[in-house]
Amino acid sequence: MFTAIGALALTGCGDDGDGGKDTKDGGGSAKETGSTPSVVLPKLDGEKISVAAVWTGPEQANFVKVLKEFEKRTGATVTFVPAQDPIVNFLGTKIAGGQPPDVAMIPQVGAIKQAAEKKWAKPVGAEAKAQLAKNYSQVWQDLGAVDGTQYGVYFKAANKSLIWYNAKAFENAGASEPKTWKDFLATAETVSASGVTPVSVGGADGWTLTDWFENIYLSQAGPEKYDQLAQHKIKWTDPSVKDALTSLGQLFGKPSLIAGGADGALQTEFPASVTQTFTGGDQPKGAMVFEGDFVGINIAQTKAKIGTDAKVFPFPAVGAESPVVTGGDAAVALKDSKGAQALLTWLASTDAAKIWAEQGGFISPNKALDAASYPNEVQRTMAKALIAAGDAVRFDMSDQAPQSFGGTPGKGEWKTLQDFLKNPKDIAGTQAKLESDAAKAYKS
Repeated sequence: MFTAIGALALTGCGDDGDGGKDTKDGGGSAKETGSTPSVVLPKLDGEKISVAAVWTGPEQANFVKVLKEFEKRTGATVTFVPAQDPIVNFLGTKIAGGQPPDVAMIPQVGAIKQAAEKKWAKPVGAEAKAQLAKNYSQVWQDLGAVDGTQYGVYFKAANKSLIWYNAKAFENAGASEPKTWKDFLATAETVSASGVTPVSVGGADGWTLTDWFENIYLSQAGPEKYDQLAQHKIKWTDPSVKDALTSLGQLFGKPSLIAGGADGALQTEFPASVTQTFTGGDQPKGAMVFEGDFVGINIAQTKAKIGTDAKVFPFPAVGAESPVVTGGDAAVALKDSKGAQALLTWLASTDAAKIWAEQGGFISPNKALDAASYPNEVQRTMAKALIAAGDAVRFDMSDQAPQSFGGTPGKGEWKTLQDFLKNPKDIAGTQAKLESDAAKAYKS
């Protein structure tokens, strides 16, 4: 029986996520009508496994369904441990207390590297590596490796180059989907003239602001510069950063285009930035909201239907091409146990990916997953685009940085870009602060 810590997890336990089928068969296979298991798992009767992740609400509930199926197939008992950002600090506390989870879902490449350097992470076993080789393109394998050793299994990916919009608000304004940044700003003005504030920004969560910057920077400066800045091989005082902040300031510098203005945006958490875009019919608080495919989870909390009421277009091109920024969560074993390795093997399998894919609000980096597993055409299109991009995608820059710079609430890039949202005219000061914080983080 799945054990969850926290009421939110318990709400996800009412549905087995398998249509009521009995899938347990000797701990190693699944009795599924017309299907063969994509992976064989060991018997783990009585073994207890703990998994830490920062997911809450619907994301946590959907992950619960994936873990419940693992329980059925192996006989193990899995406990979900709610984690907090920054996850490296959270795991450090658990390890210092002698109670590390068996597996942690780590959302930053930089955090995987830190876990490996601290000797917390355990190398991925042969069975999981075989699943990775079969189901994943090289870029996703490389993202989970540190100095040639595989530590991470990327289970959940994200297409973080999307603008979602309220179809009724667009229709009433006579607006159309923009292709370029210039057109995007013009569309925002068109929507504003119709009486609806055009853009909803979840500025209370600093990570959303890093995503705004990264999409603009990748499109404007190009992938080579993007890689250099991600590795701090060029400084944040570089002219390319000035150019990107100048472009972002064209939006942030007009409070009338942002729901609640800068002050309101800084008090709006990401989930609310989505739901306020798709409630209120054709008079929402904001007509558009930027973020990844996972926005679908929050839209599901409203009455809006994806594909009709809620539509999506690629992040507009600021430079020559539209950007494709991705993110993801990797499973990393912190205990060298049979159960931890079995769970990594399971999460690298097509069967595991299919369970969450069917729930929506999820993209798998597993290229062997049938796109038909996704619940709607919008989701299928986003998933196909991410897989088709292959090695051309770029991973979220802040997630590649040391966590003290790119992944800590109230510090580093998150805090500085929140300050920039409040005062977008101070481009030089923003660059100087970003460089100062980055230099300290990368040095340490």
